[in-house]
Amino acid sequence: MNLPNMPAEHALFWLWGIWYASWLASLLWAGRAQSRPDWRQHGAYQMATMAGVFLLFVVPSLPVVQPQLWTIVEPMGWLLLALTFLTFAFAWWARITMGRLWNGLISVNADHHIIDTGPFAIVRHPIYTAIIVAAFFLAIDLGTIAALAGAVMFALAFWMKASLEEVFLRKTLGPQDYDAYRRRVPMLVPFGPKAA
Repeated sequence: MNLPNMPAEHALFWLWGIWYASWLASLLWAGRAQSRPDWRQHGAYQMATMAGVFLLFVVPSLPVVQPQLWTIVEPMGWLLLALTFLTFAFAWWARITMGRLWNGLISVNADHHIIDTGPFAIVRHPIYTAIIVAAFFLAIDLGTIAALAGAVMFALAFWMKASLEEVFLRKTLGPQDYDAYRRRVPMLVPFGPKAA
């Protein structure tokens, strides 16, 4: 890999791969789930996630000409790479803040409690927010209808997952405490609407 001659678009795909590999490695220090929603409730957001992965990562590698909506100049591509790096750093900040309360799946672990500090004071689901934003940065870089559709699928998938997680956490951690958190902090969009 010759970084000085690598196009920004390729570097962006490498960054996604490195982030994903590091995220999988973090499963080694994940907490053990004590309870989680019924597995049948996970299907819709998982299907939307797979559609997003296909449109953002598989379609660009197919030997088919993709109609371009726009073309990004190389300096803009490197800016998108830097912004994606910061977005993944935000996700890692949230992951480190959660520590062993994080599980990789919607769950409640031993001694689970509401975290409302660090990135969780900005949005209730900072990891999902980071993934959605990073997907849109990649879609902007690729500039195709498929890529934009993939980013929209990621947004839909993680909105559905966050909504399912909200219902589960409210029930298991207590409606009064969780509702107070929801009134203070928006779900996915910083400075966005909060729960009534």
